[in-house]
Amino acid sequence: MWQKLFALGYNIFMNSKGLTSEQVQTKIEEGKVNIVQGRASNTIPRILLKNTITVFNFVNLVLAIMVITVGSYKNLLFIVIAIANTLISIVNEVRAKRIVDKMRLTTEQRPTVIRDGKTIQINQSNIVEGDLLVYSLGDQILVDCRLEEGVVEVNESFITGEQEALTKQRGDKLISGSFVVSGTCKATAMAVGSKSELNRIEQTAHTVKSSNSKLFNLMNNIVKYISFALIPIGILLLFARFRVDDTTTEVAVTSTVAALINMIPEGLILLTSSVLALATIRLSRKNILVQDLYSIETLARVNTICLDKTGTLTTGRMRIHDFTLPDGTVLTGTTKTPTLAEQTFETALASILSHQAAENATVTALKQKFARKSNTCEIEDVIDIINFSSERKYSGIRTSKATYLLGAIDFITDDKFLIKKIKSASEGYRTIAVVKRITEGTRPKSSATNDEQGSKVPPVTIDQSELDENKSFLSSSDKLLGFIRLEDEIRPDAKQIINYFYENDIAVKIISGDDLEAVTTIANRVGVKEPKGVNLSDYKNPNYDKLVKEYNIFTRVTPTQKKDLIKAIKDQGSTVAMTGDGVNDILAMKESDVSIAIGDGADAARRSAKLVLLNSGYEAVPSIIDEGRQSINNLERSTTLFLAKTIYASILAVVFAIIPIAYPYTPIEMSLLNFACIGLPGLILALESNTARIKNQFVKNIISFSVPVGITVSATMLILAIVANLNSFSRPELLTASLFVTFVIDLAMLYQLCKPLNFLRSALLIVIIAIVIGVYCIPHIRSLLDLSFLLPNSFIATVSLASLGLLLFILLRLLATKYLQSRK
Repeated sequence: MWQKLFALGYNIFMNSKGLTSEQVQTKIEEGKVNIVQGRASNTIPRILLKNTITVFNFVNLVLAIMVITVGSYKNLLFIVIAIANTLISIVNEVRAKRIVDKMRLTTEQRPTVIRDGKTIQINQSNIVEGDLLVYSLGDQILVDCRLEEGVVEVNESFITGEQEALTKQRGDKLISGSFVVSGTCKATAMAVGSKSELNRIEQTAHTVKSSNSKLFNLMNNIVKYISFALIPIGILLLFARFRVDDTTTEVAVTSTVAALINMIPEGLILLTSSVLALATIRLSRKNILVQDLYSIETLARVNTICLDKTGTLTTGRMRIHDFTLPDGTVLTGTTKTPTLAEQTFETALASILSHQAAENATVTALKQKFARKSNTCEIEDVIDIINFSSERKYSGIRTSKATYLLGAIDFITDDKFLIKKIKSASEGYRTIAVVKRITEGTRPKSSATNDEQGSKVPPVTIDQSELDENKSFLSSSDKLLGFIRLEDEIRPDAKQIINYFYENDIAVKIISGDDLEAVTTIANRVGVKEPKGVNLSDYKNPNYDKLVKEYNIFTRVTPTQKKDLIKAIKDQGSTVAMTGDGVNDILAMKESDVSIAIGDGADAARRSAKLVLLNSGYEAVPSIIDEGRQSINNLERSTTLFLAKTIYASILAVVFAIIPIAYPYTPIEMSLLNFACIGLPGLILALESNTARIKNQFVKNIISFSVPVGITVSATMLILAIVANLNSFSRPELLTASLFVTFVIDLAMLYQLCKPLNFLRSALLIVIIAIVIGVYCIPHIRSLLDLSFLLPNSFIATVSLASLGLLLFILLRLLATKYLQSRK
């Protein structure tokens, strides 16, 4: 036993100055250095692999080999387009990665270490085994450590799942991935890099749950279903092509390849990733760090935003309004001979503040005020310190005869008279009290009452020893020494942002750990509509589902309760955004659909958020929403083009796998149609300015446009193939007729999607028409595409089927509109 104590004392003494430069270099050479695998963007090799090794690229490669095998090299244009798509996607993602990585450096925690007896800040990747690190409120434990000096409370919820803060003392282990929620300490790094808990669990604190993205889910479903269908359809189709009379191997293979290429909406995946990557780049220019591409889309769909008052609606800075004694006397600081009550109040307050190692807005404001008071002394026989935590809502000191507590009155006493006195005197200000508790006798039981939403529970009034040893707290009386009224500094843009949310049909809810009256006052000042609040400390088992329906302000909320409130709002079908700046917001931010942190908030909050406002101003939020709306509205419209092609290509592939007649397309012809009627307009429309509110018209667009076009093209192509077979059209005539009939129907869909026409959309339609006609009129290109001038029979068939296609498309559009109206 004595040997262990001696060894511990020796290690502390030897390591009090930290490692020397020589020791650090030795550790690095031994590989005992931290390998940071934070939630950084993909590496360039991973981006290359992700965009290159895909199902669609594999299918394109197989189809290209088939075309090369039969010597039809001109039909390899589709592989050139596939390569171009891949390269563009890689370039966009790499460009976005570099910008995001550069911005992330400004938000990355730089740990404080002691080396050569000096306190310095280093990069995470430079921590070595044996380093002496200094941690304080809000810091994330970056490597597994042994606590050497100080007492802290840590939240290990991201590792253990336990929500309660744990007190750590000398000799205890600090698990990497946890966060300091109270106190300061010095700790020795014991396990770094891949040996640390943080890396072993894949950095739980940094990992963001899968995005609730409709676009992402759509992409995955398309890839999944088409991948399953390609192989069997391809085999049947190839077999059916050889059953057609006078069909050569080249025609059979190229026809099969054309059908399968049509089924792959590879341009849609490129378009989606490119649009979101470009949105990320544009937002970076406004100092907005996007740590999850699809969070842009999610925020654009948000209909409820939850704000933490401190640091979001307010700057996080506090201003002292006044100091007041229990008899109502306001202390001005100008009295030459302070009274005994004034001396007692100031002495207790000064002593509590002097023993608080961690700084927060309230402590900072109070210390600044007390720095100007030369006559303030401190209590000398302090034997225990109670550090502030967001769970307790108070701090304090303990002497041999009394405990002095500073904090929210309803958390430091059960005395209803004192609580009522402070509440009535607050006048909308944030009010904290100093209470003296004589530690003799037994603490009286609370006479709590019940109501329909939960049981009222007595405030927690415990000291440090009770936290550590679960001892009963003995008390016979509470004496109010005085109270302080403070006011929050409102952010200049708070009112404007609140109005923006309301104007865009986004409900606003405020979730705060502060007093109800103080928060309600702030809510009124920033323009929250019909503020109606509830104090959650009044409820033991809150009915969150009922509370979120009745109230829009929630106060005295613990970190766990914040998370439960977010979950209850989501359970009602809302898409929820949570903003925050502190450690106590992290659980709620993780639970939300999209989390937003401000740049000057806690490092832990920034690292947990999907979006970080580096300028720390919420004037940037509308920019994110606008970017998301532009991306989603335009992508929903562009997706219609790609899915229309996928629908008719899939139908035709199945039909022609059964019917042994000539397939009306070739790969090179489809490459032209895909570029002119889908790829080019899809890109232009996706980049167009469009910040209208998202109306979730994705299904409507599919039913109104994609399905009618899919059915129309499938029907006209089947009729054309039958007519061509009966009238012995040459293959160039069949291909020419199919090109123009499909083009006319696609153009009709484009026209409907572009309404109302403006200069850009009108120019787009003209350019598309010019491309197709120009290609047809140039002899060499016409020959390359196997097209020809139409003879009378084929010309009549083309005009007739194009006219029929237009009529059928209009009819199906009308039916689809009526169907949607009936469903509404």
